[in-house]
Amino acid sequence: MIGIKVKEPEKVCNDPNCPWHGHLKVRGMMITGRVASTAMQRTVVVEKERLHYVKKYERYEKRTSRYKAHLPPCIEVEKGDEVVIMECRPISKTKHFVVVAKK
Repeated sequence: MIGIKVKEPEKVCNDPNCPWHGHLKVRGMMITGRVASTAMQRTVVVEKERLHYVKKYERYEKRTSRYKAHLPPCIEVEKGDEVVIMECRPISKTKHFVVVAKK
């Protein structure tokens, strides 16, 4: 148990950076988004869209945030899947999140 209410993966892995089977602690932000890329090894790019109000035109515009997240081998995702990522310690220069569940 990692302290949040998401389903634990059925597969077991031996990745030290897995929050379920390794030693990685998760804390801080929990973000739900769509997988935009799976081209890197054990890393996915997750996009989250939000609406931003533009006061001048009295309308909303779409804005997209992109997060790089570590993908443990016990969680299998493809491009376009909805995932839940959580903040953790820095794993590399740009990776500060880890995938904890697939929706």
